Amino acid sequence: MKPTITIEYCPKCGWMLRSVYLASELLTTFNDELNGVMLRPSETAGKFTIYIDGHPVIDRKTDGGFPEITALKRLIRDHVAPDKLLGHSEKTTNK
Repeated sequence: MKPTITIEYCPKCGWMLRSVYLASELLTTFNDELNGVMLRPSETAGKFTIYIDGHPVIDRKTDGGFPEITALKRLIRDHVAPDKLLGHSEKTTNK
């Protein structure tokens, strides 16, 4: 069975649009690998957590902020489709 991503966000903080953006990016990138992405308004102020099948993988408070989309895609890929190439998101920069 394909995994489901849940994005739990604080509606009072105005994070619904951020959640919608992340959901659309994940659905576009993992259209064959995911069962779907669910948006869930949180009753807890300041909450922004992303789950894979109910297991938290990103937490804004614990991780110190919101995830960058490329890092989020890599994290989701590692859980749901480890062999999938992500194109430009796969590239790393040399400093």
